[in-house]
Amino acid sequence: MTDRRARQTELQVIFDSYIEAGLKLDLTRGKPAAEQLDLSNDLDGILEGIYLLQDGTDVRNYGGILGIPEARRLGAEFIGAKPEQVMVGGNSSLNLMYQYVEHMMTHWAGEPVKFICPVPGYDRHFTICEHFDIEMIAVPLNDDGPNMARVKELVTQDPAIKGIWCVPKYSNPTGNTYSNKVVEQFAEIPKVAGDNFTVFWDNAYAVHDLVEQGDELPSLMTAAEKAGTTDSIVIFGSTSKVTFAGAGISFLATSTLKLDAFEKFLSNQMIGFDKVNQLRHVRFLKDSDGIKAHMAKHRDIVKPKFDLVLTRLEEHLAGKSMASWNSPHGGYFISLDTRPGLATTIIKMAADAGVKLTPAGATFPYGKDPENTNIRLAPTFPGLAELEIALDVFVTCVELASLNAELD
Repeated sequence: MTDRRARQTELQVIFDSYIEAGLKLDLTRGKPAAEQLDLSNDLDGILEGIYLLQDGTDVRNYGGILGIPEARRLGAEFIGAKPEQVMVGGNSSLNLMYQYVEHMMTHWAGEPVKFICPVPGYDRHFTICEHFDIEMIAVPLNDDGPNMARVKELVTQDPAIKGIWCVPKYSNPTGNTYSNKVVEQFAEIPKVAGDNFTVFWDNAYAVHDLVEQGDELPSLMTAAEKAGTTDSIVIFGSTSKVTFAGAGISFLATSTLKLDAFEKFLSNQMIGFDKVNQLRHVRFLKDSDGIKAHMAKHRDIVKPKFDLVLTRLEEHLAGKSMASWNSPHGGYFISLDTRPGLATTIIKMAADAGVKLTPAGATFPYGKDPENTNIRLAPTFPGLAELEIALDVFVTCVELASLNAELD
């Protein structure tokens, strides 16, 4: 006990020194660093004044809500679908998710609508649900994907459940990748849930490996074709963390029947997305091999940052029963769980010491983590020197908060 009291006093002195240092560091969002964005600077000027497609279409003009054929083929390779099942949008797949939910709400008008949300999960999914007043039901996310027994039980019992959010590869924030079995179960689940049920498959990190041999994720669309459930599947992806986060292109894939209906819905609000940018991306990335080579350059920048986080956590917190964390093979986050009830305290302490973290509870519906344990770390944006300082502050906060709760 005496040793732990002494350690508590030592950590308090260190913590106070961080407050006095006036730090201003930010680990809140999964943003690419400037060095990563620079990898795609050749997008500028790549068209060299040639704006015609192979079929003679001038991309500077109106039309083409579903996107140019070349970009639809690229998107099909990107997210594992057929070109005729793919549309190409603007720089945000989140925008396509919002629009697709809005589209489906017209079909669900007057009915109660609930979504299943695997947790911990992506806060922007929850924001969309809150905006449309969709009730969210949390389901635990296991190492191989959501608890499918619970998912099946819920959709069988409650017809108001119209959808489920999924980040199937390097899930945000845990970094888990769904197993082959779980992917097959998702292809089959609409048979139980009914025609009004949709799987929202947000494959945001499809190509974002941190290791040379990244996790393999089977194509949900292929599995759904075998199961006869493609009408109940909608897949999303984008180049937001591949090229320019603020000027990429996005992809949506579903059955041709559902895609036609979504195209008609969009035609009421637009004539087409930015086809010039679509052509720029086709010329720059070319195909799946081009994407893979480009993402290897990202890996060289990002992996040392993840390695630093994991090293610092291991050095300062391992064996102390104060926290547990994941070691992802890809994605943009590291998920850490504190002792019950401490996440909010630790995040506030870090903020007081000049390090902003994602708010506690953000990875759960309605911003409420029932155990108040989960903290999402986003190490990609800061440089290594800044990240090292931020991590020193963070591990100090975790240990000090844990000792304070234990001893005071």
